[in-house]
Amino acid sequence: MLDITKIRQDFPILSRKVNGKPLVYFDNAATSQTPQQVIDVIVDYYSNYNANIHRGVHALSQEATDKYEAARQTVKQHFNAKNAYEIIFTSGTTHSINLVANGFATLLKKDDELIVSALEHHSNIVPWQMLCEKTGAILKVIPMTLEGQLDMDTYNNLLSDKTKLVFVNHISNALGTINPIKTIIKKAHQVGAAVLIDGAQACPHIKPDVQALDVDFYVASAHKICGPTGVGMLYGKEEWLNKMQPYQGGGEMIDQVTFEKTTYAGLPHKFEAGTPNICGGIAFAAALDYMNTIGFDAIAKYEESLLKYGTQQLLKIEGLKIYGTSKNKTSVISFNLEGIHPYDVGTLLDKMGIAVRTGHHCAQPIMDFYKIPGTIRASFAFYNTKTEIDALVEGVKKAKMMLS
Repeated sequence: MLDITKIRQDFPILSRKVNGKPLVYFDNAATSQTPQQVIDVIVDYYSNYNANIHRGVHALSQEATDKYEAARQTVKQHFNAKNAYEIIFTSGTTHSINLVANGFATLLKKDDELIVSALEHHSNIVPWQMLCEKTGAILKVIPMTLEGQLDMDTYNNLLSDKTKLVFVNHISNALGTINPIKTIIKKAHQVGAAVLIDGAQACPHIKPDVQALDVDFYVASAHKICGPTGVGMLYGKEEWLNKMQPYQGGGEMIDQVTFEKTTYAGLPHKFEAGTPNICGGIAFAAALDYMNTIGFDAIAKYEESLLKYGTQQLLKIEGLKIYGTSKNKTSVISFNLEGIHPYDVGTLLDKMGIAVRTGHHCAQPIMDFYKIPGTIRASFAFYNTKTEIDALVEGVKKAKMMLS
């Protein structure tokens, strides 16, 4: 069992008030909060060894380099990558996806096929549309069901020897659906296609094992996992990373530069042009260490109890509808009140100190499928409580009364 009182003490922001009310933070799917242990690592970096890495012979540079590369090892171990150089530090999930999409620009030809799911965040749709425009490849979509699940029969029918790349999120940010990615990966490999999994929403709840999944690319952002914004990672199998061209040119990613020709560095530096977010990478590793200290099995079990309780209590409100009712889902509840715009509800909840997300959650095709402008999304983390859920329920009731 988690000691929630002790855990909450690790997060300074949870003790503040908003509009005179105790903060109830239910926007974890957008970004998680940061524990003091990670904040201390950030302060320590800028206080004691702030320097550029890989290039300096002086003590600060060497210390920063050692800490940064140790962070890469931590990320490698967390995701169980085979090699540390298969971990590319990026600015986040969006950067990681664009890096792969750009790398495939020289690997695709006209009429090759790419498969995306209907449950994707815009960052796992738009880069591939741009890639199709460049290459003449064709984008195909796995449809979704009313429950918010993927139509796997249609996925099977979409696969062919023309399929070159499949990209699906591990967990839907809008609905909380946990997708059957192991099956998706296995079937894609049977036709010779590579697979990219968007793990941004999964990593706060699940500890992915990229070797066990046999996934070709897996991407994530630190700010969803108790880390800082502006840093994330791309895991890629060595064979694919070697095939892909660099996404950006500049310092660090080179072997030799002349005005006649430039040769590129080996992995991972080939894809890490310029000065990286050094402090961010180190803090990313500290956040993973913190989460692992708590334990992902315990986190999953506790968050499941929050999801069950929140679902039961919210459904007692007349006229409230939940979107995304898959049996396999994580602690996200997207809902609406009949006849009331989600933005209006979210605005009133904010006045009560309750932070939720409203809108299409960068997943507009999902909202179009349900023929709604958006939803109210309450997303729970391991530091949330049932008492906070009670406050949300009362807040929704009050908003309904005021807006009806």
